Amino acid sequence: MKRRTLLIPALASILILYFFLLQNVHADLPGHVANYWNKVNREFVQCKLCPRNCMIADGQRGACTVRINKGGILYTLGYGNPVSLAVDPIEKKPFFHVEPGSPVFSLAVAGCNMRCLFCQNWQISQSKPDEVDSYKLNPEEVVDVMIKNRCKYIAYTYTEPVIFYEYMLDIAKIAKKKGLKNTMHTCGYVNQEPLAELLKYMDAVNVDLKAFDDKFYNKMGMMAQLGPVLETIKTVKKQGVWLEITNLLIPGENDDPREIRKMCVWIKENVGDEVPLHFSRFMPTFRLTNLPPTPAEKLKEARKIAMETGLKYVYIGNAPGYEGEDTYCPNCGKVVVKRRGYSVEELNIKGGRCKFCDYKIAGIWGDR
Repeated sequence: MKRRTLLIPALASILILYFFLLQNVHADLPGHVANYWNKVNREFVQCKLCPRNCMIADGQRGACTVRINKGGILYTLGYGNPVSLAVDPIEKKPFFHVEPGSPVFSLAVAGCNMRCLFCQNWQISQSKPDEVDSYKLNPEEVVDVMIKNRCKYIAYTYTEPVIFYEYMLDIAKIAKKKGLKNTMHTCGYVNQEPLAELLKYMDAVNVDLKAFDDKFYNKMGMMAQLGPVLETIKTVKKQGVWLEITNLLIPGENDDPREIRKMCVWIKENVGDEVPLHFSRFMPTFRLTNLPPTPAEKLKEARKIAMETGLKYVYIGNAPGYEGEDTYCPNCGKVVVKRRGYSVEELNIKGGRCKFCDYKIAGIWGDR
């Protein structure tokens, strides 16, 4: 067993040095023609990217505030202008079954098609991409920076990647051609046609399953619905893209044990017992500062329920030191990945199998 040390600080320094040479300016983009929309008449277009299917008048924006009707043509203002760039450990996304300890190049554009009251990155997700300071970086340059920072993986993350769909898709195509890997963390609120096109280039997707209740989505997500998110989860699995799921447990809002059990049963029956499920700890922020952090007992209870329903890989996140950081072999019960926060301390997987009993551990393990 060998302790694995991440070189994230050094890689981050390279990233910072590289971007010090770039001009960080207020985005003032003419816009990039959007994908997935229909012209309704001289005044309106209809966006077909996400289940909101916004009808947008000339000069107006959709609910995401990123897509805008200009003279009967739908443009995206989220192309070539990332607001956040970083090199992270892949565990932060969170991906626990994708080459543990790998550095991942994280990218985000401002905006979101949700308005969650509990958003952990609200400073950028609830902003408009043309009204914040952002980098100017075309898709080819993004991939170049990945390579310079020795990142095999890119993660479209922090905000909602669907809102910068065209930019993400173009980057993903280039990355794929160069043998690099694409991942995203998404709320899953996207229509099936654009999702299917995107998944051709994705290697791993983590979907936020915010709750297993339509009322919660209506209350917390600006009149959103649960159904399209469940369809996204099933489609990711069906298309053979590696899938992980995250559920942020909010005290008094989505932590009912009956609801958690119902969600876990649905996961097992629809996408299988080997899909990793992350219960993430809520911290008071944005418009829910009146609520306390998720109690440790609630996180442990949720994990216990998930394991009782038969899910094999269940984790507790955003709570370093809590039980539920490590990966256990479902067959022999030994630790195959030992973690401390985002660091990997032991990796007992070889050729995708447990070193102790040769049981196949689901995931993407590379050459390890």
